[in-house]
Amino acid sequence: MIDLHCHLLPHIDDGAPDMATALAMARIAVDDGIRVLACTPHIYPGLYENDAAGIRTAIRSMQTRLDQEGIPLRLVEGADAHVVPELVDGLRSGRVPTLAGSRYFLFEPPHHVAPPRLEDTAFAAMAAGYVPIVTHPERLSWIESHYPVFQRMAQAGAWMQLTAGAVTGRFGRRPQYWAERMLDEGLVAVIATDAHRADRRPPLLAEAREAATRRLGAAEAGHLVSTRPQGVLDNLAPSALPALPANRTGASKSPAAGFWRRLFRQA
Repeated sequence: MIDLHCHLLPHIDDGAPDMATALAMARIAVDDGIRVLACTPHIYPGLYENDAAGIRTAIRSMQTRLDQEGIPLRLVEGADAHVVPELVDGLRSGRVPTLAGSRYFLFEPPHHVAPPRLEDTAFAAMAAGYVPIVTHPERLSWIESHYPVFQRMAQAGAWMQLTAGAVTGRFGRRPQYWAERMLDEGLVAVIATDAHRADRRPPLLAEAREAATRRLGAAEAGHLVSTRPQGVLDNLAPSALPALPANRTGASKSPAAGFWRRLFRQA
Protein backbone atom coordinates (compact mmCIF):
# COMPACT_ATOMS: atom_id res chain seq x y z
CA MET A 1 0.00 0.00 0.00
CA ILE A 2 0.99 3.61 -0.60
CA ASP A 3 0.10 6.45 1.76
CA LEU A 4 -0.12 9.76 -0.11
CA HIS A 5 -0.82 11.95 2.93
CA CYS A 6 1.14 11.78 6.19
CA HIS A 7 2.55 14.38 8.58
CA LEU A 8 5.61 12.32 9.48
CA LEU A 9 8.41 14.89 9.41
CA PRO A 10 9.32 16.13 12.90
CA HIS A 11 9.41 19.81 13.90
CA ILE A 12 7.83 21.08 10.67
CA ASP A 13 4.08 21.42 11.30
CA ASP A 14 1.43 19.97 13.64
CA GLY A 15 2.49 16.38 12.91
CA ALA A 16 5.28 14.45 14.59
CA PRO A 17 6.72 16.67 17.35
CA ASP A 18 10.06 14.84 17.53
CA MET A 19 12.18 12.14 15.90
CA ALA A 20 11.06 9.44 18.35
CA THR A 21 7.44 9.98 17.33
CA ALA A 22 8.33 10.03 13.64
CA LEU A 23 10.19 6.73 13.93
CA ALA A 24 7.29 5.18 15.85
CA MET A 25 4.90 6.32 13.11
CA ALA A 26 7.16 4.86 10.43
CA ARG A 27 7.23 1.49 12.19
CA ILE A 28 3.44 1.48 12.53
CA ALA A 29 3.10 2.24 8.82
CA VAL A 30 5.43 -0.59 7.79
CA ASP A 31 3.72 -3.05 10.13
CA ASP A 32 0.40 -2.03 8.53
CA GLY A 33 1.66 -2.86 5.04
CA ILE A 34 2.60 0.64 3.83
CA ARG A 35 5.77 0.64 1.75
CA VAL A 36 5.80 4.17 0.28
CA LEU A 37 4.75 7.24 2.20
CA ALA A 38 4.37 10.83 1.03
CA CYS A 39 5.57 13.36 3.59
CA THR A 40 3.04 16.18 3.25
CA PRO A 41 3.52 18.98 5.78
CA HIS A 42 1.14 21.91 5.67
CA ILE A 43 1.91 24.93 3.55
CA TYR A 44 -0.23 27.59 5.19
CA PRO A 45 1.02 31.17 4.80
CA GLY A 46 1.18 32.89 8.16
CA LEU A 47 1.17 29.64 10.12
CA TYR A 48 3.33 26.98 8.45
CA GLU A 49 5.79 28.70 6.14
CA ASN A 50 7.09 25.52 4.52
CA ASP A 51 8.33 25.29 0.95
CA ALA A 52 9.61 22.62 -1.41
CA ALA A 53 13.29 23.16 -0.63
CA GLY A 54 12.83 22.86 3.12
CA ILE A 55 10.54 19.85 2.78
CA ARG A 56 13.06 18.03 0.57
CA THR A 57 15.86 18.69 3.06
CA ALA A 58 13.74 17.31 5.89
CA ILE A 59 12.81 14.24 3.83
CA ARG A 60 16.44 13.45 3.02
CA SER A 61 17.33 13.63 6.69
CA MET A 62 14.34 11.46 7.66
CA GLN A 63 15.07 8.88 4.96
CA THR A 64 18.65 8.59 6.15
CA ARG A 65 17.44 7.96 9.68
CA LEU A 66 14.92 5.35 8.51
CA ASP A 67 17.67 3.55 6.59
CA GLN A 68 19.93 3.62 9.63
CA GLU A 69 17.14 2.13 11.75
CA GLY A 70 16.43 -0.58 9.18
CA ILE A 71 12.85 0.60 8.61
CA PRO A 72 11.88 -0.39 5.03
CA LEU A 73 9.85 2.67 4.14
CA ARG A 74 10.45 4.90 1.11
CA LEU A 75 9.59 8.58 1.49
CA VAL A 76 8.48 10.89 -1.30
CA GLU A 77 7.79 14.60 -1.20
CA GLY A 78 4.55 16.49 -1.10
CA ALA A 79 2.66 19.11 0.86
CA ASP A 80 -0.81 19.75 2.22
CA ALA A 81 -1.34 23.00 0.31
CA HIS A 82 -4.01 25.30 1.66
CA VAL A 83 -6.35 27.24 -0.60
CA VAL A 84 -4.72 30.63 -1.22
CA PRO A 85 -4.87 32.92 -4.27
CA GLU A 86 -1.20 32.33 -5.14
CA LEU A 87 -1.42 28.51 -5.04
CA VAL A 88 -1.16 27.93 -8.81
CA ASP A 89 1.77 30.34 -9.04
CA GLY A 90 3.44 28.40 -6.22
CA LEU A 91 3.00 25.14 -8.11
CA ARG A 92 4.38 26.62 -11.33
CA SER A 93 7.41 28.10 -9.59
CA GLY A 94 8.14 24.89 -7.69
CA ARG A 95 7.77 26.55 -4.30
CA VAL A 96 4.77 24.31 -3.57
CA PRO A 97 5.77 20.69 -4.18
CA THR A 98 3.56 18.24 -5.96
CA LEU A 99 3.42 14.58 -4.92
CA ALA A 100 6.75 12.96 -5.91
CA GLY A 101 7.23 15.65 -8.56
CA SER A 102 4.10 14.55 -10.43
CA ARG A 103 1.13 16.52 -11.78
CA TYR A 104 -0.83 15.64 -8.62
CA PHE A 105 -0.88 17.76 -5.46
CA LEU A 106 -2.76 17.78 -2.15
CA PHE A 107 -5.35 20.57 -2.04
CA GLU A 108 -6.57 21.33 1.49
CA PRO A 109 -9.72 23.37 2.09
CA PRO A 110 -10.06 25.11 5.46
CA HIS A 111 -11.81 22.98 8.06
CA HIS A 112 -14.38 25.43 9.39
CA VAL A 113 -15.09 28.04 6.70
CA ALA A 114 -16.09 27.43 3.09
CA PRO A 115 -13.62 29.44 0.97
CA PRO A 116 -15.28 31.62 -1.67
CA ARG A 117 -12.98 30.55 -4.54
CA LEU A 118 -12.47 26.85 -3.86
CA GLU A 119 -13.80 25.66 -7.21
CA ASP A 120 -12.15 28.49 -9.13
CA THR A 121 -8.75 27.67 -7.61
CA ALA A 122 -9.14 23.96 -8.35
CA PHE A 123 -10.19 24.64 -11.95
CA ALA A 124 -7.29 27.07 -12.43
CA ALA A 125 -4.89 24.36 -11.25
CA MET A 126 -6.42 21.84 -13.65
CA ALA A 127 -6.22 24.35 -16.49
CA ALA A 128 -2.50 24.69 -15.69
CA GLY A 129 -2.03 20.92 -16.03
CA TYR A 130 -2.23 19.84 -12.39
CA VAL A 131 -4.61 17.39 -10.72
CA PRO A 132 -5.83 18.59 -7.31
CA ILE A 133 -6.39 15.88 -4.72
CA VAL A 134 -8.88 17.38 -2.28
CA THR A 135 -7.97 16.22 1.21
CA HIS A 136 -10.48 14.99 3.80
CA PRO A 137 -13.68 16.62 2.43
CA GLU A 138 -15.70 14.26 4.64
CA ARG A 139 -14.27 15.90 7.78
CA LEU A 140 -15.02 19.53 6.87
CA SER A 141 -17.53 21.19 9.17
CA TRP A 142 -19.31 22.81 6.20
CA ILE A 143 -19.74 19.79 3.94
CA GLU A 144 -23.49 19.55 4.69
CA SER A 145 -24.24 22.91 3.11
CA HIS A 146 -21.72 22.65 0.26
CA TYR A 147 -21.76 18.99 -0.74
CA PRO A 148 -22.61 19.74 -4.41
CA VAL A 149 -19.31 21.65 -4.63
CA PHE A 150 -17.38 18.41 -4.14
CA GLN A 151 -19.63 16.53 -6.55
CA ARG A 152 -18.95 19.16 -9.23
CA MET A 153 -15.22 19.19 -8.57
CA ALA A 154 -15.02 15.41 -8.82
CA GLN A 155 -17.02 15.41 -12.03
CA ALA A 156 -14.68 18.08 -13.44
CA GLY A 157 -11.58 15.97 -12.77
CA ALA A 158 -10.40 16.83 -9.27
CA TRP A 159 -9.69 13.80 -7.09
CA MET A 160 -11.28 13.29 -3.70
CA GLN A 161 -9.18 11.73 -0.93
CA LEU A 162 -10.77 10.31 2.19
CA THR A 163 -8.99 9.91 5.51
CA ALA A 164 -8.64 6.24 6.44
CA GLY A 165 -9.83 6.85 10.01
CA ALA A 166 -12.97 8.57 8.76
CA VAL A 167 -13.86 5.53 6.66
CA THR A 168 -13.52 3.24 9.68
CA GLY A 169 -15.29 5.51 12.18
CA ARG A 170 -12.25 6.71 14.14
CA PHE A 171 -13.40 10.32 13.63
CA GLY A 172 -16.99 9.62 14.63
CA ARG A 173 -20.29 8.99 12.90
CA ARG A 174 -20.60 12.24 10.97
CA PRO A 175 -17.35 11.96 8.94
CA GLN A 176 -18.02 8.26 8.45
CA TYR A 177 -21.45 9.01 7.00
CA TRP A 178 -19.98 11.43 4.45
CA ALA A 179 -17.09 9.10 3.67
CA GLU A 180 -19.45 6.21 2.98
CA ARG A 181 -21.76 8.41 0.92
CA MET A 182 -18.88 9.64 -1.23
CA LEU A 183 -17.67 6.07 -1.73
CA ASP A 184 -21.17 4.93 -2.69
CA GLU A 185 -21.52 7.79 -5.18
CA GLY A 186 -18.23 6.92 -6.88
CA LEU A 187 -16.54 10.23 -6.02
CA VAL A 188 -13.44 8.94 -4.22
CA ALA A 189 -10.12 8.32 -5.95
CA VAL A 190 -7.79 7.73 -2.98
CA ILE A 191 -7.78 6.82 0.70
CA ALA A 192 -4.81 7.98 2.81
CA THR A 193 -3.99 8.14 6.51
CA ASP A 194 -3.41 11.88 7.13
CA ALA A 195 -1.52 10.59 10.17
CA HIS A 196 -0.15 13.07 12.71
CA ARG A 197 1.02 10.99 15.68
CA ALA A 198 1.73 7.42 16.74
CA ASP A 199 -0.96 7.27 19.43
CA ARG A 200 -3.64 9.61 18.08
CA ARG A 201 -4.20 9.50 14.32
CA PRO A 202 -1.64 6.77 13.55
CA PRO A 203 -0.70 5.78 9.96
CA LEU A 204 -3.14 2.88 9.60
CA LEU A 205 -4.44 2.14 6.10
CA ALA A 206 -5.21 -1.59 6.05
CA GLU A 207 -8.39 -1.30 8.11
CA ALA A 208 -9.77 1.31 5.70
CA ARG A 209 -8.92 -0.95 2.78
CA GLU A 210 -10.93 -3.72 4.48
CA ALA A 211 -13.87 -1.35 5.01
CA ALA A 212 -13.73 -0.28 1.36
CA THR A 213 -13.59 -3.93 0.31
CA ARG A 214 -16.80 -4.65 2.17
CA ARG A 215 -18.46 -1.66 0.53
CA LEU A 216 -17.07 -1.65 -3.01
CA GLY A 217 -15.24 -4.95 -3.50
CA ALA A 218 -11.58 -5.95 -3.37
CA ALA A 219 -10.64 -4.57 -6.79
CA GLU A 220 -11.78 -0.99 -6.11
CA ALA A 221 -10.37 -1.10 -2.57
CA GLY A 222 -7.00 -1.96 -4.08
CA HIS A 223 -7.30 0.93 -6.53
CA LEU A 224 -7.96 3.32 -3.62
CA VAL A 225 -4.81 2.48 -1.66
CA SER A 226 -2.43 1.03 -4.26
CA THR A 227 -3.23 1.37 -7.98
CA ARG A 228 -4.12 5.05 -8.17
CA PRO A 229 -1.47 6.09 -5.60
CA GLN A 230 1.13 4.22 -7.68
CA GLY A 231 -0.17 6.04 -10.73
CA VAL A 232 0.44 9.31 -8.91
CA LEU A 233 4.05 8.31 -8.18
CA ASP A 234 4.46 7.32 -11.85
CA ASN A 235 2.85 10.60 -12.96
CA LEU A 236 0.29 8.82 -15.10
CA ALA A 237 -2.66 10.77 -16.46
CA PRO A 238 -5.95 10.07 -14.66
CA SER A 239 -7.27 8.61 -17.93
CA ALA A 240 -4.54 5.93 -17.77
CA LEU A 241 -5.73 4.75 -14.36
CA PRO A 242 -8.82 2.78 -13.31
CA ALA A 243 -11.95 4.87 -13.64
CA LEU A 244 -13.93 5.68 -10.53
CA PRO A 245 -16.74 3.20 -9.86
CA ALA A 246 -20.31 3.87 -10.89
CA ASN A 247 -22.65 5.62 -8.50
CA ARG A 248 -24.22 2.84 -6.45
CA THR A 249 -26.98 5.10 -5.08
CA GLY A 250 -28.71 5.94 -8.36
CA ALA A 251 -29.64 9.58 -8.75
CA SER A 252 -27.71 12.02 -6.60
CA LYS A 253 -29.53 12.79 -3.37
CA SER A 254 -29.77 15.78 -1.09
CA PRO A 255 -28.24 15.38 2.40
CA ALA A 256 -30.14 12.74 4.34
CA ALA A 257 -32.29 14.66 6.80
CA GLY A 258 -33.62 11.44 8.32
CA PHE A 259 -30.10 10.27 9.11
CA TRP A 260 -29.26 13.54 10.87
CA ARG A 261 -32.44 13.42 12.98
CA ARG A 262 -31.57 9.89 14.12
CA LEU A 263 -27.95 10.84 14.77
CA PHE A 264 -28.80 13.84 16.95
CA ARG A 265 -31.39 11.87 18.92
CA GLN A 266 -28.73 9.26 19.75
CA ALA A 267 -26.00 11.80 20.63
